[in-house]
Amino acid sequence: MEDAAGQPGQRIDRWLWCARFARSRSIAVALVQSGRMRVNGARISKASRNVRPGDVLTFPLGAHIRIIEVVALGLRRGPAPEAATLYRDLEPPPAPGTATTPVEPAGGRRSGAGRPTKRDRRRTDALRQTH
Repeated sequence: MEDAAGQPGQRIDRWLWCARFARSRSIAVALVQSGRMRVNGARISKASRNVRPGDVLTFPLGAHIRIIEVVALGLRRGPAPEAATLYRDLEPPPAPGTATTPVEPAGGRRSGAGRPTKRDRRRTDALRQTH
């Protein structure tokens, strides 16, 4: 497809699906319609917006913000190595010494994260007996 300037483009929801940022087109549409997607710094909310090579996309994905440059348009949803050729990741690498996984609290388990273990019960019993 071509836009008004005559340059080839592709719908952003289809491109996100082809580049494997969304498992389905409907999830890609929901991501765009959430209003948190930016193309070249401008906020968009319509999945019909065309993207072209050279556009920079900024959007939340999981726990962090993704900053991606569109390198090529997707013809199909192929394997992950093929999808990785459609974009260039502009995110800075994590600083050395920073943890990439969340740090567990000192007790070893988050509050409310399911049923207490035997170890948790023993610690609770020990606290009750000291008072």
